[in-house]
Amino acid sequence: MKAKINIIYLLVAVSILVFTGCKGKDGNDGLDGLDTTVYYSEWITPSAWLGNSGDWYFNVDAPDLKADIVESGVILAYVSLDGDVYPAAVRPLPAYAVGANWDFLIPDYEIIEFTCDMSSRPLTTGNLFRFIAIPGNIKTLKSASLENISEKELQSMPYKEVCKLFNIRE
Repeated sequence: MKAKINIIYLLVAVSILVFTGCKGKDGNDGLDGLDTTVYYSEWITPSAWLGNSGDWYFNVDAPDLKADIVESGVILAYVSLDGDVYPAAVRPLPAYAVGANWDFLIPDYEIIEFTCDMSSRPLTTGNLFRFIAIPGNIKTLKSASLENISEKELQSMPYKEVCKLFNIRE
């Protein structure tokens, strides 16, 4: 009789654990309470380029680029340029197009800087920039389908595929 009662208590305890489960910060289970949100900006048009010939840049406030994402996640950036040989092309950065090198860097947490090495000041209209920040702990990155995809492969993946993979509105 005592063994049956112990088994019942054990079953009740296991049932409670199974039905309550573990929840992460965003409600996804199994990620030790860590956020699993993929962050992305809208398309950004620079209001002004700073710097000088061959070393142009503009900064964007990016509050989602916290230390954990910058240090252990993946940050992807894209550009769509006025006058590009391929109209409506979205290029991953770094890229060479319209006679210049285009790139990005993270000079400090919560800031992304887009750069260009044109000799004359780049246009502020018609050039669009965007970034996607993927935390290193993201459930999608740890899923079986992405288990063997490296950061380099994500960076070279076409823009539309990245958007589809992470359900990002283009």
